[in-house]
Order: sequence, then structure tokens, then C-alpha cells
Amino acid sequence: MEEVTYFIDLRADSAGGNPVADASGVVVRTNTQPNPNPSQPLDAELVQAVQGRDVLLATHGFHVNRATGIDYLSHWTEWLQPGDNGFFVGVLWPGDSRWLPFLDYPFEGDEAIKSGRVLADYLIRKFAGVNSLSFVSHSLGARTMLEAIRSLKQAFNLKTLATMAGAIDDTCLMNEYQDAAKQMSKIFVLASNCDDVLKLAFPAGNLASGIVTRGDPYWHGALGRSGPYPANKPGNLSQTPNLPESWDFGHHSYINSGGPVVGPPGEAGPFVLPLTVPPQGTKPPSNDKNWQQAWAAGFISTRFP
Repeated sequence: MEEVTYFIDLRADSAGGNPVADASGVVVRTNTQPNPNPSQPLDAELVQAVQGRDVLLATHGFHVNRATGIDYLSHWTEWLQPGDNGFFVGVLWPGDSRWLPFLDYPFEGDEAIKSGRVLADYLIRKFAGVNSLSFVSHSLGARTMLEAIRSLKQAFNLKTLATMAGAIDDTCLMNEYQDAAKQMSKIFVLASNCDDVLKLAFPAGNLASGIVTRGDPYWHGALGRSGPYPANKPGNLSQTPNLPESWDFGHHSYINSGGPVVGPPGEAGPFVLPLTVPPQGTKPPSNDKNWQQAWAAGFISTRFP
């Protein structure tokens, strides 16, 4: 029997760049019911399921439509090991490109911000009975989650925030989202120098926003490529080194995976916990298909809640 994964859908459409206007427009979906009957909404079912649980909310990045978001996150959960009281909920937001790749990137931040605020409102209305909330994001989804955390205003027991390939300024935890970062018990950042999408898209995004060169006070690297700056702040930040370049973690190595997870020997199975980032030069721990996604899920599992 297929495992059911719930999704909080903040999208107004299946593809395109608009979130719903407010929390009343949010639709709860599952991987087995991606298009639920409007007369039988799944909200009550989800609310009941999360009571007393340590909830892990996870979201995708930009250039992902509704169906793909459900597909990516459903597969990723098969490698998660959230513990007996853990409960996974996916978050779908309109990160689709309205124009060209890279050029639309800086403007998708507006949709991420709006989506984060709607998510916070929905959680305040529906998730009052949870034991704790934790957050994990991929790419520009970091902004959605940080905006949601900021808007929650300490309404919950907030545990862990983990960003993977964060398409957001490397100074965001000490500048733009310092208030959100302070609300979390622990923060973890997975970053890779092999992320060519951030190498190209992030500077292009800053450039399109009217920012010129590194050294300018308004120009910064991407959190998911260079890691947080400064590397030892805020105080609740775990100082995690960048992933080994020998592991070749690209932008889509963390969550994105195609087709069903069939396990070894065809694909990587769940890794034995705990997992830590090893030193540069360390050999990859597996050659199986999707081992990087499986490893990323294990890293998050180690630090949840």
C-alpha cells in the first residue's frame, strides 16, 4: 500500500506564478489524491494527523509546478527517517518561471514571500495542536520558509530549520531574516561549490536587480553555494562545512529525483544514521542512482526535530 504524503498547496494554479490570496484558498492534497473532491476537503484529515506530532514541513525550489513538486517531495520522503513522532508535510508554492530561466529568478522572490505569509496564516489557523514545527527547504524555497517563520511570531515550538542549495543571500540569517533565524532552536545549511545553477543564476539575479559586483554592500553570494556569511552566526547556526567537491552535489542533487524509489541495488537505500558532512576529498559513499537525495534526506533526519 502506497504511503500517503500530505501537501499544503499555496498555489492558485497548477502552473504559473501566483499564490492563493489567503489561507482560506489553501488546498490540502496528497500524493494519492492530488486533485481531491472540493466537496470532501482533506484539511480535517491533515489537522487530525498532526495533533501532538513533531511536524517537518518541506518545500521545493523555483521552476517547479504542482505535479512535479508532489512527485519530487513524495519520492524524497521514502529516504526520510523522522522517528516515531515525526510527521512529514510537503509545501507547494508557485515557483514556476514566468519568463526565462535565471532572468526571472530574482522576481520569483516576490511569490516566495507571499507564499510564506499565507503558509504562516494557515499554520496558525490549523496546526495549533502540533508538538513542534521544523522546516526544510530547497533552493528559493528557503525564502518561503523564512518568511513563514517570521510571520509565525513565535506561535509554535520551533525546532529545526535546514536549507539545501539555498537561492538566497548568504547573509540572510544575519540581515534580512535575522528575526526569523532567532526564532529557531537550530539552523543547518547544506551548500556546495559544485552548484552551477547558483553560480550562474544567483549573480545574474543580483545583476538584474541593479547590483554590480562582489564587494558592493548590496551584492552577496548564494547561501547554497558559499554557505552562510559570517560562518559562525547566528548563535543557533550549526557550523556545517560545504559538501565535498568530490561528491559533485549540483543544484538538483538534494531533492529532485525521477521515477519511483526502488531501493538497492537499483537505487540508494536510506543511509545509516547519524550523518555528518565529511572533509573535502572524501570519496562518495555510494554509486547508486539518487544516492545524493538519499544522503540529503539522511542528513535532515539526523537533525530532526
